[in-house]
Amino acid sequence: MSAAEATTRPAPQDRVFPPVAPCVVVSLALVIVGGIWMASYFPRRPPLAPPTVLWVLSAALLVTGFVLLARVADFAWAVFGLVWRWALLAYVVTAGLIEFAFVHNGATGAPLALVTAMLVIFALDVATVIAVTVARYQTPPP
Repeated sequence: MSAAEATTRPAPQDRVFPPVAPCVVVSLALVIVGGIWMASYFPRRPPLAPPTVLWVLSAALLVTGFVLLARVADFAWAVFGLVWRWALLAYVVTAGLIEFAFVHNGATGAPLALVTAMLVIFALDVATVIAVTVARYQTPPP
């Protein structure tokens, strides 16, 4: 890359960036609401329709966020991957502790499966929003 090309490239903070973080944060909010809904019913069996709808919407928003992110040109993928892996590790541990609380309190069957699916989305959401926020402002390699 020549010096002229380097000066015409916009700085990371000046680039137009798709709404990846807002999509993922709304996904996170939906899955948290669904998790609270489920927790409010235990140890009784909760109705599964409302949290299932929230989980589906949350998963759709997470996938939308990943699709939007995949279309970004000049993105610091190495930084994203590094941050995402460590954040995911931390939030898988957190999700595991929450899962343990549900199992310890007697969750079984479909309610436990739905809580598990919500915790997977939770861990992916948080890791993704952290990594996108960090990598967005990094200068991508030439």
